[in-house]
Amino acid sequence: MATLHTQLNPRSAEFIANREAMLKQVDALHTLLAQVQQGGGPKAQERHTSRGKLLPRERINRLLDPGSPFLEISQLAAYEVYGEDVPAAGVIAGIGRVEGVECMIVANDATVKGGSYYPLTVKKHLRAQTIAQQNRLPCIYLVDSGGANLPRQDEVFPDREHFGRIFFNQANMSAMGIPQIAVVMGSCTAGGAYVPAMADEAIMVRQQATIFLAGPPLVKAATGEVVSAEDLGGADVHCKISGVADHYADNDEHALAIARRSVANLNWRKLGEVQQRAPIAPLYSSDELYGVVSADAKQPFDVREVIARLVDGSVFDEFKALFGTTLVCGFAHLHGYPIAILANNGILFAEAAQKGAHFIELASQRGIPLLFLQNITGFMVGQKYEAGGIAKHGAKLVTAVACAKVPKFTVIIGGSFGAGNYGMCGRAYDPRFLWMWPNARIGVMGAEQAAGVLVQVKREQAERSGHPFSAAQEAEIKQPILDQYEEQGHPYYSSARLWDDGVIDPAQTRDVLGLALSASLNAPIEPSRFGVFRM
Repeated sequence: MATLHTQLNPRSAEFIANREAMLKQVDALHTLLAQVQQGGGPKAQERHTSRGKLLPRERINRLLDPGSPFLEISQLAAYEVYGEDVPAAGVIAGIGRVEGVECMIVANDATVKGGSYYPLTVKKHLRAQTIAQQNRLPCIYLVDSGGANLPRQDEVFPDREHFGRIFFNQANMSAMGIPQIAVVMGSCTAGGAYVPAMADEAIMVRQQATIFLAGPPLVKAATGEVVSAEDLGGADVHCKISGVADHYADNDEHALAIARRSVANLNWRKLGEVQQRAPIAPLYSSDELYGVVSADAKQPFDVREVIARLVDGSVFDEFKALFGTTLVCGFAHLHGYPIAILANNGILFAEAAQKGAHFIELASQRGIPLLFLQNITGFMVGQKYEAGGIAKHGAKLVTAVACAKVPKFTVIIGGSFGAGNYGMCGRAYDPRFLWMWPNARIGVMGAEQAAGVLVQVKREQAERSGHPFSAAQEAEIKQPILDQYEEQGHPYYSSARLWDDGVIDPAQTRDVLGLALSASLNAPIEPSRFGVFRM
């Protein structure tokens, strides 16, 4: 065993400056998340509860086992996207324990635009289902939605990854033996009616839940029939006459108790096989992570200081420690689970890429989950490195990442730029989860580099046409690019569009990873097969 010994001095000016810069961003994050958790606001919540309903987060709390953590995903979905407030995209999703079983819970928030589905609501619902399918998690849908957002129907209804995919996923997960349970606690209209209709078990709340393909106004317009919502599709209709629902509940609390019994009767067991140990706390406080990462993104730091505050006992068995040193690789345990870590410690050279590919093959062969800690500007460029085959060596790493079937987890702790994002398991490479720290930045390249490229292009155009190119012209071109890349590279911008699964407090990273690792082991670990490596 190799214990990581810290070189940090928490009393140093550098550590204190780093800590202050990070805490400012962390405090802003917690303030924003607290606002998001208010849903549609006090008036909408009062209207909701006046109807005898529990608020969506209260429903989740009553559903979960006492003391169960809730690993919420995409809390900032739709943040500042639509020009109106749609907190969490109007749907709350995450993993929690119900009767000891880790379940994916998807709860509509009717206090936000009546729980209607905006484009990003659909994307978030589908992301939750993807996580459930990859990790073999039973799904519990707490339904209370007015259906599709009609003004944006062209972005919600017709395409492959739109509303209909929800039901496609339900059908296929049920076929895979992944339970689908729906608890209808309010409106469930039009296409949304298929959520309970396609569930393995459906629960309805009397005098509150409704299920129909067409609501009373549409029925009247189409057929002339005048009927109340309750008579058209209430719990009495569907539990006693149509058979669409299976369980009749008196109120929200009763419905959630029935849902818990449904989960208790699943006869569920995890299929992932790893040798778990008793968890051991790291030697160093997770709060020290605030002072590890440099306040100046251009200032390097030793990523081992991050690893030492994440893994059990700060024990890390490093692989090829003297070769390809800008990529740190090694084995450890995290909350008792074995983990294989790849962490950036500088730009990716050919040696680092080869080392990373080798290490991923080892982890895949041994069935050990992979953790990628991203802080990468990209692969090394220049004539010397192109001639040395940086493209083919980088391709080895990208191929290994793409083909590895063990659970993969990614945390962006700094920069995530260009092909470095690919080599370190960015979103396109199907990590089971991907999170960002509040200091992180993401983009095809850094803002300064992008601005420099465009300035160079404009300068060369001016020179070819014989026109002067002044410093004022350069500044006029650069500043808008710098502003654009700063806005679009920010973690809030990323999380709003579901490029990640959430922005997290660095001090919570260890626990978040532990919950995700545990959830991933509901599914069996598949063998990995790798394609051709260009040698």
